[in-house]
Amino acid sequence: MSSPEQAQWYLVQSKPRQDARAEAQLRNQGFECYRPVIRVERLRDGKRVEQQESLFPGYLFIRLCSYTDNWYSVRSTRGVSRLVSFADMPLPVPEQMIDCIRQRTSQLIELPAFQQGSRVSLTDGPFKDLQAVFARLEGHDRAVILLTVLQRVQAIRVPVAALKALA
Repeated sequence: MSSPEQAQWYLVQSKPRQDARAEAQLRNQGFECYRPVIRVERLRDGKRVEQQESLFPGYLFIRLCSYTDNWYSVRSTRGVSRLVSFADMPLPVPEQMIDCIRQRTSQLIELPAFQQGSRVSLTDGPFKDLQAVFARLEGHDRAVILLTVLQRVQAIRVPVAALKALA
């Protein structure tokens, strides 16, 4: 819908869990959109499955020309909550940032398939080579484990990268 010379990227906030829907609806209207996704491996029913997830859940980028594109149609699109603005003015996202995100999302990000209660071993840090029980993930890069220290079970936060599943 917009001419590439004048168009810039803007950030759109979607309604909860509707970023894919917002992207599809905006594309149907002829807008150029970019919703960064990553491939992740999850454990489902004891099997590893690869799936795609939004890198920024609830957000996507849209290329608009501030002079010619109809901003109202973007705001009223199904799945769209709002254009992210500062002082009631949508702020453009630099093209270099979009390019950087595109480069980084081309890699496979594998999330560990630890299950609550599974035995793990620490591969790094002050507790290296000790065994523990996996409790839960905290975000994508940290985990809480239960480690027995001085005959007491302690909940400890560690990097997920420092854990190895035990058979």
